[in-house]
Amino acid sequence: MIEAKEIGKQYLDKQVLQAIDLSLPKGELIAFIGPNGAGKSTLLSIMSRLQGTFSGQLYIDDGEIRAWDSKELAQRLAILKQSNQVQARITVAELVAFGRFPYSRGRLTTADQQLIADALAEMSLTELAEEEIQTLSGGQLQRAYIAMILAQDTEYILLDEPLNNLDMNHANQMMHLLRRLVAKLGKTVLLVIHDINFAAGFADKIVALKGGRLFKIGTPPEVITPAVLGELYEMKVNVIDYNGRPFCMYFD
Repeated sequence: MIEAKEIGKQYLDKQVLQAIDLSLPKGELIAFIGPNGAGKSTLLSIMSRLQGTFSGQLYIDDGEIRAWDSKELAQRLAILKQSNQVQARITVAELVAFGRFPYSRGRLTTADQQLIADALAEMSLTELAEEEIQTLSGGQLQRAYIAMILAQDTEYILLDEPLNNLDMNHANQMMHLLRRLVAKLGKTVLLVIHDINFAAGFADKIVALKGGRLFKIGTPPEVITPAVLGELYEMKVNVIDYNGRPFCMYFD
């Protein structure tokens, strides 16, 4: 379980997060939505300890995030941020192998190699394994970073806008993959996402933030409504039922 108690974050004189209280259970796909500047990425960074300075308490299982041993935390939780820049000339397989570093410290075992191969296959990157990452398209590179996170094989997976640079087909495949990780492997996946319909179609729970505060939390039918989304995004949003899931129409 991830539990946030009165989480706050301030940059200079700007309050980015204010009094965030959350209790997020294991084994669910949880989508964070909200307008730009709502604090979604900042909250995800705090949950992964990339942001070390904040007020309040953040618990991963029974341990406060600031008290976790770095190696043990890296074996429990993985995060992929929006901006990922590896300047070294390395291959796709070598990038994905970084995911095993918390376990192997660079000395890859046969089991490590199998996890790397499985992650490459899951992201349809096996044929590109020996290509240098500088030669990849934006979508291919995004999939390579996701493969690295998969190879890390953690209980918690935190993804900040993982659909960036992905076309419709690969975005759809990505969401189905994340759904499988939850349903079949019991992973807990938290992701920041701007595509409301992907959130509505795949998430168990949706957390909506606005102005650095918790705006609404609930199941997709509870959050994806004209009233909630209209106030959240300050625009008219129509919602219809599609195969038992809410679907948004907001481009009229």
